[in-house]
Order: sequence, then structure tokens, then C-alpha cells
Amino acid sequence: MSEETFRMSSHRPYLLRALVEWINDNGMTPHIMVDAGVPGVQVPASAVKDERVVLNIAERAVMRLHIDNDGVSFTARFSGVSFPVSVPIAAILAVYARETGQGMALPDDLPGTDNTAPDDDDTPPPGAPPEPPAPSGKRPFLRVVK
Repeated sequence: MSEETFRMSSHRPYLLRALVEWINDNGMTPHIMVDAGVPGVQVPASAVKDERVVLNIAERAVMRLHIDNDGVSFTARFSGVSFPVSVPIAAILAVYARETGQGMALPDDLPGTDNTAPDDDDTPPPGAPPEPPAPSGKRPFLRVVK
């Protein structure tokens, strides 16, 4: 087998679409929690609290809802004023049903997906467990215990 690297697209938009469909199919209201500090997020500043904003993306609450591999966009009313909202996929932290809280936090992209750079650095991440000690040269053995 070769050392060829397989690049896959981000799994986050697929999870988002599936969860929104599941929530809608069950007659619930889909909400997304967004990190408003991520570049490209366009939401009213008045809706942001602690760098986060929760958005109702139910079809009855927004106009022109569009979810694709790059992000979520729609037009919604905030305090009676129409506002075009745009949220990159990387900024979506979670999707859940308002009524029950069921849903999930979207996991970070896996290494080797389009939204992350390949990890060429051999240093372990901070807080990683230390590497196991080198073998001592003794042969491992197993013993049968009855």
C-alpha cells in the first residue's frame, strides 16, 4: 500500500444537514449555536452574547435558507429589522431542537479534510501522554494462568 494521502471534504456540513432534517421531520425547531468570532460570520452585533449567538433556522422563521458545504445563509428579522445572515460551517458549534435540546455539538474536522492543513509537525499536542519507553531488548512472554 502506498503512502498516498486521501483528501476528503469536511463532514460538518453533512452532519448539519442531516440533523436539521431530523429535527424538522420530528416537528421541532432547529437552532444552531454559532461562534461569532470566526471570520466570515455575519449576524447582527446586538444578537451576539459572549462571542456566541443562537439562531433559529426553522423554515417558518427565516427566508431563503441555504445550507451548503461552505456555510449557512438566510435572511431573518431581528427586532423587526430584516438582516442577511451568513455563517461559515467552521463557525457552527452545535445544532439542536429548541423544544428538547436534542442534537449535537459538531465535531472538529478530522485531519486530512479540506478545511484543515495537513499535520506535518511531529511534536505532540500540548497535554498529550508521553511516549512509551523504548523496548528493553527482553522478549515479551505470556503465561497461562489456571
